[in-house]
Amino acid sequence: MNALENAMIEKARDLLEKGVVKRVVGWERGEFAYDPSPATFESAQSLESFVYNDFCGANLSKYLIKVSKNEGKTAVFLKPCDTYSLNQLIKEHRVDREKIYAIGIECQQKLDHFAIEKIGIDGIREEKYDGDEAVFHCVDGEKRAKKEDVVLLRCLTCKSKKFAIAEDTVVLHEMTESCGDRFEEVRKLSGMTADERFAFWQNELSRCIRCNACRNVCPACTCIKCVFDNPKSGVAAKANDVPFEEQLFHIIRAFHVSGRCTDCGECSRVCPERIPLHLLNRKFILDINENYGEYQAGEESEGKTPLTSYQVTDVEPGDAVRKGEDR
Repeated sequence: MNALENAMIEKARDLLEKGVVKRVVGWERGEFAYDPSPATFESAQSLESFVYNDFCGANLSKYLIKVSKNEGKTAVFLKPCDTYSLNQLIKEHRVDREKIYAIGIECQQKLDHFAIEKIGIDGIREEKYDGDEAVFHCVDGEKRAKKEDVVLLRCLTCKSKKFAIAEDTVVLHEMTESCGDRFEEVRKLSGMTADERFAFWQNELSRCIRCNACRNVCPACTCIKCVFDNPKSGVAAKANDVPFEEQLFHIIRAFHVSGRCTDCGECSRVCPERIPLHLLNRKFILDINENYGEYQAGEESEGKTPLTSYQVTDVEPGDAVRKGEDR
């Protein structure tokens, strides 16, 4: 057990035993070191299976939509980037702020097990960071990899180490700020011709198996009934009968979360086909920044957003992108 994990368990135990909260949302150990699962703990005894390691990349905010409807207050452990998602859910009245006890926790970048498997590392029993390297203690000995090659893509260009919302924090070490440009890949795509961009996305989206993992994990996808689950919609097919259908699903989803996506990266993290779905969302985020001024969804838990307010100076269809102008 690492020191940070131990401190989090003690915090959870204290809150439960004192009756401050009825339950705690965190992670529990899986069969392997690399597969911890989101879980709800309702007693100090149940915390025996609690875990927090470098594979705990899941954003727990969406679980609060259902859990917070239960009686009593719920504590939740949130990494800095996750707190923006909670704020956005509160803004949209999907989560009752009064029933949540948010605990901001330290994050030193999370590992991507897909990327680790790709370079041939498996049988992981334990992991740690050693400077710019990730060290894995495996069943067949110690293996190392460059940290930048095995961490989640979103962690390479982390948008912030600030907690947007938190009653309490568990931070034992200074969190390293990312210096990467999270819009770099979007700008590369924008620099392509229309045919080149179409070919890029056709290649990526053609691998989609319509498992709905991206939709199910997304904190911004909170509709009680989704159009893609409606057999009368004409777009509910699990299999893509024509190439357009695979594009339709992701484009509609990207438009649906536009202005609300906090860029948490969960869609790309869970995609079994490794489609960079976050690039669609980042394109919309960049367009909003350039047309309406810098805006970070989830930074505040109230107030209007660029796409839910109107001013006569707003950009019109066909207008050139206006950079740096006041809204």
